[in-house]
Amino acid sequence: TASNAGRIVNVGAMGALQAGSGMGAYAASKAAVHRLTEALAAEWKGKITVNAVLPSTIDTAANRASMPGADFAKWVRPEELADVILFLASDAASAVTGALLPVNGRV
Repeated sequence: TASNAGRIVNVGAMGALQAGSGMGAYAASKAAVHRLTEALAAEWKGKITVNAVLPSTIDTAANRASMPGADFAKWVRPEELADVILFLASDAASAVTGALLPVNGRV
């Protein structure tokens, strides 16, 4: 059956909520994603849900290479992030809009 429910799931970052040294441009751009999520959620309320996930460090090969001394077990696994995104895109999350959902892993 056809659905008239739309879903937008943006990817923000925990770093936009509390930026560290050297993260100015990154934090500013991700903060813009957060505000865009909130604005679109208000504009599309009742028609499309608009949410954002805010991951901490994601366990990727590139991140492991750039931070070899880190505890990778604490990072968010890509599958974990995908599960949260799939939830927000599902009918189970039809009442959730404008959320900035932290996905911190075990940090």
